[in-house]
Amino acid sequence: MATTRESTVDLNLSPCVLATGWQTALQRKPSISLRTTPVTFSIPDVVSIRFARQKVDTCSFRFGVDKDLSPPSFVRQTAPSSKCSHKTSAHPKTRMQVPRDVIKLKDRLFYALQPPLETMFNSKSLTFPFPPFPYQLEGVAFLYPRQAAMLADEMGLGKTMQAITSIRLLVFAGELKNVLLVCPKPLVTNWQREFQMWAPELPVTTIEGNGQRREWLWKMSDQPIKIANFELVVRDAKLLQNSNIQFDLVVLDEAQRIKNRSSATNRAVRSIARQRSWALTGTPIENSSEDLCNIFEFLRTGMAHGELTPRRLRKSTQDYLLRRTKDKVLTELPPKLFRDAQLSLGCSQHEAYTRAEKDGVVRLTGMGNDVTVQHIFELVLRLKQICNFDPLTQESTKLDRLAVDLEEVAASGGKAIVFSQWVNTLRQLKNRLKTFCPLEYHGQVPHHTRDRVLQAFRDNRQHQVLLMTYGAGSVGLNLQFANYVFLFDRWWNPAVEDQAINRAHRIGVAGPVTVTRFIMLNTIEERINEVLEQKRELFDTILANREAPRTMGLSQDEIFGLFSLPNPANIQRAA
Repeated sequence: MATTRESTVDLNLSPCVLATGWQTALQRKPSISLRTTPVTFSIPDVVSIRFARQKVDTCSFRFGVDKDLSPPSFVRQTAPSSKCSHKTSAHPKTRMQVPRDVIKLKDRLFYALQPPLETMFNSKSLTFPFPPFPYQLEGVAFLYPRQAAMLADEMGLGKTMQAITSIRLLVFAGELKNVLLVCPKPLVTNWQREFQMWAPELPVTTIEGNGQRREWLWKMSDQPIKIANFELVVRDAKLLQNSNIQFDLVVLDEAQRIKNRSSATNRAVRSIARQRSWALTGTPIENSSEDLCNIFEFLRTGMAHGELTPRRLRKSTQDYLLRRTKDKVLTELPPKLFRDAQLSLGCSQHEAYTRAEKDGVVRLTGMGNDVTVQHIFELVLRLKQICNFDPLTQESTKLDRLAVDLEEVAASGGKAIVFSQWVNTLRQLKNRLKTFCPLEYHGQVPHHTRDRVLQAFRDNRQHQVLLMTYGAGSVGLNLQFANYVFLFDRWWNPAVEDQAINRAHRIGVAGPVTVTRFIMLNTIEERINEVLEQKRELFDTILANREAPRTMGLSQDEIFGLFSLPNPANIQRAA
């Protein structure tokens, strides 16, 4: 028997080759050299192998046992519906938009591993009365993972649908068990209908009735969705605090209602115990950037404050605020056609206007340093009313023009909405436009009859005109069957005007919406129009990526400048 010698093999192998044996490794590495001493046998008995040191990183994570990563199952029990049938080839799959403030790896992975919304909707019998638009799926992907979020889409893009669908997903995923939705009183019935349409399997409870009944409803623990109006939340604020009632999610609709931080409404909603906070509004900024900051006090305390510049404010809130406009996401939506009806005052109107302006300016000048912004506004309102109707003769150049335009609308079989800030103006219009069978919709119309008014306007061909105040038209109404909008007088805020217009220009509108804005030349209305453009610039600066304008809204100097009056504050500072 020949003697066996030890042989040495120098290999640079990764640990993964151990399972295959050193012979296989030699076959895969033909360039490896062997240094052996000649022996009797061709295969050595002993081989020494030296491996290169490998650095190994180990990473692990564990999901909680209560997390169900499978898509929720939805079953629609009501009438014919359609699945999300948008062609996905033209749009990328919609995945959850994970907030940047999610730090824990398990939380980020939880959202990242969720399937695309299109897959969840199409594969689990989740049905809709109408197929969602791609941007609406993006809105759901934005809301779903966020503890604090503001959906600030332009009116008419379906914020209600996006919020309800997000709530629906979270409820069935076990993330939400107790949700409170707070909205203006006129919109309570609207939200009830929307929940029945978009999430019919979710029980909805409306907080109403006397104090004892409301307390019982507040404490009901087996109802996942509760709806309350802002006034009741203020009235029951102490009850909510003393009863230790806590919600998994509180959603504010028309969240601009809490733009004033010192108001009782703002204090009441901020005192509600909650885990998540969402806000829905088409006008996050109505007058100044302070409006947005005060809403964020409800969403995430301390994040935004009035000392931030518009660009810094945008940067600090951008991960929590989603804003889309129709012209960017609905390329197929018919356009809005604006036309400014620039008119001149009639004889008696001009005489009354000139006299009122002259007397008013003389009075303000005589007040000296005691004049205030409120005094200015009183004169502005008086002059605006004269621009509508002469107080003595009832002459109205606007009415004459409106009547002519409405004849054309009626001849084409269309319907029109006429907006004014005064109920008295609408009633004057109603008396003088009887040919068109106008209907009224404003704060003095009883709540229980408002739905019937809108139904009659929609279904009855005789009713061709709806007379509406800006306040009543600034909340969630769907009037997309009207193709003509008339702004009989102008509001101070462009966002309020946009809300009014978007009651007709929204999803489902059959054709272009023609918007006529009445402007009386050489009057306060022409000067107000310039103010509106300045305020629109402020709005776009914070919610769009633009440089800050020099003028950040209507200052006191500009208010006094409407009548070429000096600002008393400047005089006092100079003294």
